[in-house]
Amino acid sequence: MTSQISQAYFQTLHESPAFGATGFDFAALREGMATRREPTVPGVRCTRIEAEGIACEWVMTPGADPGVRLLYLHGGGYVSGSGAYYLPLAAHLSAAAQCAVLLPDYRLAPEDPFPAAVEDCVRLHDWLRVSGPDGPGSATATFIAGDSAGGGLTLASLLVLRDRAQPLPAAGIALSAFADLTLSGESLRSEAELDPIMSPLCLPDFVALYLGGADARHPYASPVFGDYTGVPPLLLQVGEHEIIRDDSVATATKAEGDGVDVKLQVWPGLFHVFQSHEPLLPEAKEAVADIAAFMRERV
Repeated sequence: MTSQISQAYFQTLHESPAFGATGFDFAALREGMATRREPTVPGVRCTRIEAEGIACEWVMTPGADPGVRLLYLHGGGYVSGSGAYYLPLAAHLSAAAQCAVLLPDYRLAPEDPFPAAVEDCVRLHDWLRVSGPDGPGSATATFIAGDSAGGGLTLASLLVLRDRAQPLPAAGIALSAFADLTLSGESLRSEAELDPIMSPLCLPDFVALYLGGADARHPYASPVFGDYTGVPPLLLQVGEHEIIRDDSVATATKAEGDGVDVKLQVWPGLFHVFQSHEPLLPEAKEAVADIAAFMRERV
């Protein structure tokens, strides 16, 4: 049952139009998601670096193991977003999983359309295996995670790494993954009035800007169509009231059918990337704890 705190927050979110309901304000989206939100976990250390030519930031909380490394890919519809916006969530993940979190500013469309962001994420995972927050050194374990577009990039990166026979992470974690750019999920219709974060009207703009004419059914663009044979375990978290909820459900079904160990969590009464809202909602705390437990089982 959804907590009263989350129910009240859900209603508050509905007091403003969902993004895209009154037009696609690209400039405002980019400006908002470029905001630096400082983490709230005491003693957190944030270190800005450049890796593989990409601006990144390491996030480490006290007691975190620098050998356990999580590549976290921000959301933003493939056209906006920044690591700086996700510093609070990265700190919560570092504290809960006792790991080092790397937040990259991968390339964005339309300046750098598909598959530029995927290639950045794949290169960064290879870099992460041999480089940590304290400099060069092999990882004990690596993970890839992300939300929304970053969830789609998480899944796509796993497929690319597998296809290229490159070392894979111990697991992948996708939150509210935007993984079906053909926009075929029934939840686009069933949750259109319930999703307080995104309107279905904005999704075609995200897709057009990101793909730049590429095939929306390409599994690296829409991982829901991927063959997951040989991919490491997956944890998929999504809110009940998301227009892209079915992206996660369909991906879980496909991956499970391909023999992957999949854990799908559809959180009742919750919304798009509820784990990232500050201060953490009760369900968000539980979801972060589940992510940490999932990771610890695989270190």
